[in-house]
Amino acid sequence: MDREQMEYDVVVVGGGPAGLACAIRLKQLAAEAGREVGVCLIEKGAEIGAHILSGAVIEPRALDELLPDWKSKDAPLATPARDDRVLFLTARKGYRLPVPPSFRNHGNYVASLGDVCRWLGREAEALGVEIYAGFAGAEVLYGEDGAVTGVATGDMGVAKDGSHSANFQRGVALRARQTVFAEGCRGSLTKTLFKRFGLREGVDPQTFGIGIKELWEAPAGKHQGGLVMHTVGWPLDAATYGGSFMYHFAENLISIGFVIGLDYRNPHLSPFDEFQRFKTHPEIRPFLAGGRRIAYGARALSEGGFQSLPKLTFPGGMLVGDTAGFLNVPKIKGTHLAMKSGMTAAEALFAALGADGPREVTGYPERLRRSWLWDELHRARNIRPAFHHGLWAGVLYTGIDQYVFQGKAPWTFRNHADHTQLGKAADYPPIAYPKPDGVVTFDKPSSVYLSNTNHEENQPCHLTLADASVPIAVNLALYDAPETRYCPAGVYEIVRDQDGRNPRLQINAQNCVHCKTCDIKDPTQNINWVVPQGGEGPNYSSM
Repeated sequence: MDREQMEYDVVVVGGGPAGLACAIRLKQLAAEAGREVGVCLIEKGAEIGAHILSGAVIEPRALDELLPDWKSKDAPLATPARDDRVLFLTARKGYRLPVPPSFRNHGNYVASLGDVCRWLGREAEALGVEIYAGFAGAEVLYGEDGAVTGVATGDMGVAKDGSHSANFQRGVALRARQTVFAEGCRGSLTKTLFKRFGLREGVDPQTFGIGIKELWEAPAGKHQGGLVMHTVGWPLDAATYGGSFMYHFAENLISIGFVIGLDYRNPHLSPFDEFQRFKTHPEIRPFLAGGRRIAYGARALSEGGFQSLPKLTFPGGMLVGDTAGFLNVPKIKGTHLAMKSGMTAAEALFAALGADGPREVTGYPERLRRSWLWDELHRARNIRPAFHHGLWAGVLYTGIDQYVFQGKAPWTFRNHADHTQLGKAADYPPIAYPKPDGVVTFDKPSSVYLSNTNHEENQPCHLTLADASVPIAVNLALYDAPETRYCPAGVYEIVRDQDGRNPRLQINAQNCVHCKTCDIKDPTQNINWVVPQGGEGPNYSSM
């Protein structure tokens, strides 16, 4: 069946802060110049914000530039950061540490990034951006000259065996002069662009973390509006990068989560269970006991920084936001960088469209290099890789880098691909995790329930295997099936016959919260995450 065709000047793939900022800025520039620019934005979540998950403490620098009057527009940024705390945890105690410059949040706001994106979506629509939520970009379209000419949304109503059900609908071809990819971390279309155009040649591999988050209604007397607290140390060992965040916002909400670098080596480690164990600490449990957990989610984040940025443009398109890797790891913030990249892309795009210029908008990276974004990322480039040598080496170097060199050291540390770092199961001790108590700690099924995740079961599995024999022959044999632990949603299980023999991998794709961890951490890169039907997956509320 032929696809329906829709034509635009610009198609934006992804309704996060980068994509929305790009679309808004394009429409602003068009209005200022008295020109018409057709902008379409598609979002795979059921609505804008449905798949957005972040801490989040938001630095408003880019928002101030994009919408200077945002405070009068009912923006959901109502809780100023008031109290910064950094703790080092041992198994029983917490020790207050000096707050490093990157953790100082005066002028920033504690908020739900999902709510912020919903608000940005309304601003974009008011300017004339056509937004289609529930439509997943499933395929990049190319012209005869090899340039990107848009994307196609996924077909709906395809049965598990590949046949067309009674509800089948062919995806739509969205054609554009330029396509902006704002898919977020580990974008499924962006991966194909990396290969086709060699966008990662000459740069370090991207590295990632897995962030797991819960939203709580605070118990009486425990909410401290504007409290921004981070911890390092327990329950992780000194060789594993990671730490926690706890942010108090709105009237009685606590955003609490844990981030673990996906370069960890012990295959027995479970990021989900480390987070649950963390909540039992005497410094943490009192904030939650007596409260109510109301939401759960997980998401990978790009941690490679400056030295892992890919080539950002190619014929017919460009990369913005976390799909390119615009995250400041020392700050634990990327929203302002994502927005700035989208705004800068829009400015370069608008100039190129007006001049009917070349298919590749090389003015975008040139503008970025002259912006505060580039300087900020360059100054932060060595912090995360310093922790490859362990917690204490990383802490020591961070102090030297921030206080002595102020980010201007005459060297750049290198990054290594996360999936190459996993050790063999026989070389690392198993980790005994306590059973959940149902009060402060919980299991994966009850957590996934709170993510409002839904997938139609009668559809092709969106978690594909390059080789179906690898999960047992390699992953189980050498690494004790790490996918059963690094997935924070219970998607992967090893099942056996009643006699305990004939192990096989069962993929519970309906549980997937779209965090992309399996795509990143699988030691042989055998798992490939692709989009399911549009609108499916988690539906986060105020996350």
